[in-house]
Amino acid sequence: MKNFLCSPPALLSVFLLVMSLTLFITMGIDKRRAVKGRYRISERALFTLAICGGAVGGWLGMYAFRHKTRHMKFVICFPLFAVLQLGAVILLITA
Repeated sequence: MKNFLCSPPALLSVFLLVMSLTLFITMGIDKRRAVKGRYRISERALFTLAICGGAVGGWLGMYAFRHKTRHMKFVICFPLFAVLQLGAVILLITA
């Protein structure tokens, strides 16, 4: 069991989970700022977090907070990134 926790699939899974949680929370913060008319988090920052492993959380955050759902680049790219990231974990597990 100890070896599994230090394995690449486990480490990648934990990393993706942390990044996804980070982007999910960031999407909520940005939505709140949008509603209140305050300074926003840039789309570049949101995409950077998604590309760096948080796509699943970004995708879930889009619909949980109803945020960026009209922007086609988010609607297309976040799920695409999520599938690629989850596919990487699956490939590592099955390899």
